[in-house]
Amino acid sequence: MLVSTKGRYALRVMIDLAEHEGDGYLPLRDVAARQAISDKYLESILKSLVKGKLVSSLRGKNGGYKLARLASDYTVGEVLRATEGKLAAVSGMDDLEQFRAEEPRCHEMWERLGAIVEDYLDGIRVSDLCVTSLAGNDYVI
Repeated sequence: MLVSTKGRYALRVMIDLAEHEGDGYLPLRDVAARQAISDKYLESILKSLVKGKLVSSLRGKNGGYKLARLASDYTVGEVLRATEGKLAAVSGMDDLEQFRAEEPRCHEMWERLGAIVEDYLDGIRVSDLCVTSLAGNDYVI
């Protein structure tokens, strides 16, 4: 399995949105600047996340993007599936019947590897990857 730039950036964006959960809707340009992602590329990533119902969006002056649920409700696997599709260990596993016919000796091994990868990624929550003490969040009056 090879995670594309889109998948890696989507995970970074989800972490960014989680770390700024209390800030309401975040403008695309602010997230893009913090993550060093072009506005145009980030827009396509966010479109996938909105379509997958992981992120909600609001248009207008105070609009932007925010998580649709709590950060602890998302797994890394869920984020990657929203942008990458199925997390297969090898290509061709989308059509399991054909894959099994072409790989009769190895198909079970590849399927088990895919299950291990999915279980691992589904065991990590977006909130597990967040930095809990962002600069400026430790100010006390």
